[in-house]
Amino acid sequence: MRIIFVCQGNIIRSPLAENMFRYLARERGVGEKYQLDSAGTSAYHVGEPPDHRMRQVADNNGFEYTGRAKQFRVEDFDQFELVIAMDKANQRYLEMKALPGEQRSKIHLMREYDPEGKPGLDVPDPYYGGLDGFEVTFEIVKRSCQGLMEALESETSTP
Repeated sequence: MRIIFVCQGNIIRSPLAENMFRYLARERGVGEKYQLDSAGTSAYHVGEPPDHRMRQVADNNGFEYTGRAKQFRVEDFDQFELVIAMDKANQRYLEMKALPGEQRSKIHLMREYDPEGKPGLDVPDPYYGGLDGFEVTFEIVKRSCQGLMEALESETSTP
């Protein structure tokens, strides 16, 4: 299963989701089943590492990760089975770029998988706020990745 997580700049939410899902898959012993990536809808931060504030919050929670930002390409629709948008604005961008049918059906919102979420909720972008916003985003992404893992693993384990 190939999954790409998408936010605006690919320095906060989507790289966290990519690495969090990878960690959860390995912890569950199913890491080899998933090929993961992340990207941004904009080119603002291409080549930059993940935001230091998000990495600080992750580190405070015993979770470390790295990476480099890149931009989502239309070809990614053909490379991935799931395209997970962090918010409705990025979901709309992806839907505009996707061909109707199969490509568009791959696009989902991250919080669809949050057991504490409601339909249509965004993963908040904490970029312009303080560390408390990064902590909230970390918890939402963690819960959502756990929910996505549960959804995918219950699908594959059902006869």
